[in-house]
Parts: sequence; structure tokens; C-alpha cells
Amino acid sequence: MSIQYVFNDDFPLLRVKASGKDDDLEDVQNYGIAIIQSAVSSGCTLVLCDETDLEYTLGTFDTYQAATFLAEHAPKISKTAIVCKLQHMSDAAFWETVAVNRGLQVKVFKSLQEAEGWLREN
Repeated sequence: MSIQYVFNDDFPLLRVKASGKDDDLEDVQNYGIAIIQSAVSSGCTLVLCDETDLEYTLGTFDTYQAATFLAEHAPKISKTAIVCKLQHMSDAAFWETVAVNRGLQVKVFKSLQEAEGWLREN
């Protein structure tokens, strides 16, 4: 099952609700590009991805590749928060580290409230 997602423009915040399974690197990259394109076309500079219904199944190398790919393509989004299941925090934290080391302003959270608070800072 691939990644399904829905966008909700709550300017300046783009809300993304994702579900399914991230079992294919190309699918993950397409999901990331779709988020970037939606944020840019709507003028949103903040992105909140609710991935609590998304199963993370990519291996370590593909996770690294996905973060690197998105860092190369996401220069216009100022802040992105990702909320995931507790069981996926280790994989999400690794993805976050790779992405932040390549210039993205992204952070992973366990709750939507924490994520929204971080996005609304300054």
C-alpha cells in the first residue's frame, strides 16, 4: 500500500494528513515533492505533516536517500513539523538529523499540539 495524503491550506500553514505505508523510496520522494509543490503554490511557509497513520518501512539507506533528496528540493519552505507514531520515532529522528544537516528546518514530534506550537514560534 503506497502513501495516500490530503492537503488542507490553513495559510500560512499547510496541513498534510498521510496514511498507508512508505515501502518505496520513489513513492516517498513523490510524496515529498507533492508537499513542496502544494506549499509553494499556496504560499504557505509552514508545513505540518500528520503521519500518525503512516507506517514507516523504508530501510536505513533509503531513509537517508529520502532525506537527502528532499533537502535538495525544499528550499522555499521555512519550517516543517512531522508527527508520527511513537514506534517510528527512531527512524523519524534519523531522517530529521539527515535533513537538518543538509539545511532543512524540520523537526519530528509525538503530538500535533507540540508540533503546532513549534511551528508558530516566532
